[in-house]
Amino acid sequence: MNLFDLSGKVAIITGSSRGIGRSIAERMAQHGAKVVISSRKKEACEEVALAIQAQYGEDSAISVPANISSKDELQNLVDQTLSHWGRVDVLVCNAASNPYYGPQAGIADAQFRKILDNNIIANHWLISMAAPQMAARNEGSIIIVSSIGGLRGSAVIGAYCISKAADMQMARNLAVEYGPNNIRVNCIAPGLIKTDFARALWEDEAMLKNRTATTPLRRIGEPDEIAGAAVFLASAAGSFVTGQSLVVDGGVTI
Repeated sequence: MNLFDLSGKVAIITGSSRGIGRSIAERMAQHGAKVVISSRKKEACEEVALAIQAQYGEDSAISVPANISSKDELQNLVDQTLSHWGRVDVLVCNAASNPYYGPQAGIADAQFRKILDNNIIANHWLISMAAPQMAARNEGSIIIVSSIGGLRGSAVIGAYCISKAADMQMARNLAVEYGPNNIRVNCIAPGLIKTDFARALWEDEAMLKNRTATTPLRRIGEPDEIAGAAVFLASAAGSFVTGQSLVVDGGVTI
């Protein structure tokens, strides 16, 4: 048995039209999973699904666009997946928002609420929608893509860090709740990864120079390096891991 084999598994990955989410979807498909590509933009989702189908077969991917701020659209995401494949084995809550950079005192209420709604409440909704059929089959893996921001303070992305710390606690709570149903719930906490989402950070030359100098591996990460952690947590290789926040940051937090 290959411990990382995902053959026959169905995985929903939010925010999977680019960056970390896309890498997770591609690598899970490579390991045999059937993947559901989801983000706000229909065309972007279809492009990724078609690329995966071209490489791994027509039945390897579908596209179901959804805005994580809409409870109805998230329900449709789960419903469409169940209608097409009859199950959800792996749920990756990767999509997130961060509309504000600056000190906490300057954040508008609407910006703060958007961060909390999209990074915490939306994950709660989606997990609550997908978990019952996992429990009925006594098997499942739920992965929340958090951040090392949830482990330390920040003067520029404080609200985002607050939301990511909450995601880690959500994983701990739900691991306790769903553990008796053999459902594992974990977080991945990436450091700075070269994605469009984090572009404002890694395109700042001074910030990038400082981050690289204080990272033991002397570089920032790539999306594929988070995808490997997701495959581990979704597969039999991670079958005794639950309630954890797996830090993937090149050593920054040590």
